[in-house]
Amino acid sequence: MSALPAEPLRREASPPNVVSRLHIRVVYRNAQGEIHLDWPADKIQEAVDDADGTVWVDLEDPDSADETAAEAILLDLFKFHPLAVEDALKEAHVPKIDDWGDYLYIVFHTIDFCPETDHLRLHELDVFIGKNYLVTYHNEPLHFLDQDRKNIERDPSNRLRHGPDHLLYHFLDLAVADILPAIEHLDEAIDDAQEEVFRRPTPRTLQEIFKVKRSALKIHRMLSPEREVLNRLARDSYSPISEGHRIYFRDVYDHLVRVHDLSESLRDLISGALDTYLSAISNRTNDIMKALTVVTVMFLPMSFLSGFFGMNFFGENLNFHVPLPKMFLFVLTCLFMAVGFIAPWVLAYRRKWF
Repeated sequence: MSALPAEPLRREASPPNVVSRLHIRVVYRNAQGEIHLDWPADKIQEAVDDADGTVWVDLEDPDSADETAAEAILLDLFKFHPLAVEDALKEAHVPKIDDWGDYLYIVFHTIDFCPETDHLRLHELDVFIGKNYLVTYHNEPLHFLDQDRKNIERDPSNRLRHGPDHLLYHFLDLAVADILPAIEHLDEAIDDAQEEVFRRPTPRTLQEIFKVKRSALKIHRMLSPEREVLNRLARDSYSPISEGHRIYFRDVYDHLVRVHDLSESLRDLISGALDTYLSAISNRTNDIMKALTVVTVMFLPMSFLSGFFGMNFFGENLNFHVPLPKMFLFVLTCLFMAVGFIAPWVLAYRRKWF
């Protein structure tokens, strides 16, 4: 492989003295078992040429701010295929695995979940793995990579001695483990929404249900292709993956299958909660319409009497001569109106219409 350019951390089209925003972290274990946690970026070629060593190069390009520097490292230093490099630098790819012979290109998605807001974001991790190197590229900090780097610092003698494929197993295992707490939290959130539906459903309850539904759909869309990626790593024969390490990827695959099953049950719970909400709102609307109908019927006799007779007992409108005094007619009419008002209410109450 060709030597690393003299200034690998600068854009080719950038003005002089403008340092690239690309963050490069290199961890190198040489053939003698010595661990270098901060190997210089300009000596990556030397580490890669050590066939018996293991090198992990982590490229973090915040917000894709400096793709030129990352492209220079991936193309000029590691000699990756331009199509694979283009896929790595451009996000929004589904999880997949491409076999390029001497190395694999893997796209894997991780999640960033906020329990306070139930907001879930997906992060793409692009991985190149060869016989003695592992290259990771991402646009935002990924805490499981930082966690594994700390594990290497605590136990440097054992972490990299099994090769880059075993290191990749640790990355994927930690990434899958991050999904389970998010699903458990979403399950608790949908349970709370169901309890609120039974107590008193409100438009806010519907918003909470749809918020959980969006997060669950994101997880489900991510898990299906990721399951295929891990299945191929566990069963197919790839040059960078040793046969003895496939069982580790099979363990991650089994873990992911269980998480996928939990996400399926979560979707069923969300659908049930949504149906329950719609039923509760429909029943509540029916109760309101029933109450309004009963009130309307209660006022019908009163409206009929007042409209038919005019209800002016003490004016000149009542012209016919009757032996009954006007006051008596007034009281009798009020009595009929009261009976006509109360009778529909008693009938509805006895038949338990409300």
